[in-house]
Amino acid sequence: MSVQERKQRERVERERLIVATARELAEQQGWDAVTTRRLAERIEYSQPVLYSHFRGKREIIGAVALQGASEMATAMRAATAAADGPRARVTALARAYLAFAERHPAVYDALFQLDGGLAYAQEDTPAPLKDAFAALLECLSEVAGDGVRPELFTETFWASLHGLASLTRAGRLPPQDTERRTELLVDRLAML
Repeated sequence: MSVQERKQRERVERERLIVATARELAEQQGWDAVTTRRLAERIEYSQPVLYSHFRGKREIIGAVALQGASEMATAMRAATAAADGPRARVTALARAYLAFAERHPAVYDALFQLDGGLAYAQEDTPAPLKDAFAALLECLSEVAGDGVRPELFTETFWASLHGLASLTRAGRLPPQDTERRTELLVDRLAML
């Protein structure tokens, strides 16, 4: 292995460490606790080294969001692949989405609440974000209904899931009714 290849590999590993550490710190203490100074201390590199990878917290949030989008897409696809029939798939999709939001609140915030400098629903939207939407679309397009664009139906269903996830996390909706809300969403919005 050449010196340049080794340096590149070390750079990639440092970047992974920064993202993993930021994510861990955000999950434990919230995004306000994630500062470049704290990250530099935790990863045992200087702040200039950290800045050689990311220009600041915004880019770190973006990196966590991209990683989270890939994980969310994988979770939704795994859940829907194990389900039989349209209703079961849509229910599994909704449950997987809500479970991801509950298990990974800091990642969910990076994806949908915080400014990570990422473009959504644009030509230059990063591939992991497009893939997470595609995971929703793959399942929901089969139940969109006649005369309804699958993308529009998917956006509406996704917005409903996001509302349920956000309001439940904020304590505005009682968590014990999450399953019933999921059933209502599937039954009424997806008309299944």
